[in-house]
Amino acid sequence: MSFWDYVTSRWDLLLFETYQHASMVFQCVLLATVIGLAVAVATYRTSWLANLATGTASVIFTIPSFAMFGLMIPVFGLGVVPSVVALTLYALLPIIRNCIVGLSGVDPAMVDAARGMGMSRAMVLARVELPLAWPVILTGVRVSTMLTMGVAAIAAYVSGPGLGDEIFSGLARLGGANALNAALAGTLGIILLALLFDAAYILIGRLTTSRGLRV
Repeated sequence: MSFWDYVTSRWDLLLFETYQHASMVFQCVLLATVIGLAVAVATYRTSWLANLATGTASVIFTIPSFAMFGLMIPVFGLGVVPSVVALTLYALLPIIRNCIVGLSGVDPAMVDAARGMGMSRAMVLARVELPLAWPVILTGVRVSTMLTMGVAAIAAYVSGPGLGDEIFSGLARLGGANALNAALAGTLGIILLALLFDAAYILIGRLTTSRGLRV
C-alpha cells in the first residue's frame, strides 16, 4: 500500500489523533504558561530566587523523556494524566526563563515613573511590566510549544493520546506491512501541527504587540 493510500484509508483516525495531539500540547503549554508566569512574577525581583527557579526548571528539562514518562507511571498510572504532567514539566523551562528575562529587562525608569503616578505594585506589573515584557514572554511560549510538540509523541509510551501512537506502532513492526507508512504519517502530522502553531504565534505576536516593541 502506498503512503497516500494508507493516509486515505485511515483518514478519520489520523484526524482524531491529530486533534488529540494538538489539544494535549495546547493544554500543557497553557498550564505551563500559567505556572511559569506565576513563578517568574514571584521571583524576578530577587536574583537568587530567579536563579533557583530557572535552575530547577533546567534540571527537570534534562531528565530523559522516556525516563520522565516512566516515572509518571507509578504515581499516575497510564493515560492522559501522566502525559499532561510530564509535558507540562518539560514546557516550563523556556517559559520561566523568558518571563524572568522579560520582566527583569523592563527599564527601571519606566517602573519608577509609574510608581510616581500613584500606581500600586500590582498595577505597575499589569499595566507596565507585563506589556513591555510580552514579546519576550511570547517567544518563550512559542519555543516551549515547539519542544512540547515533539516530546508529546513519546506520550504513547504511557498510553497517552496523539500521533505518537502511529509512530510507536510503526517503529515496533518495522519491516511489516504499512509500518513505515504509520511512522511517516505520525511524523509528518507532528511537523504540520508545529508549522500551524508557529504561524498562529506569529499572528498573535503581530496582533498583541505594539509596533515599537516588535523585534
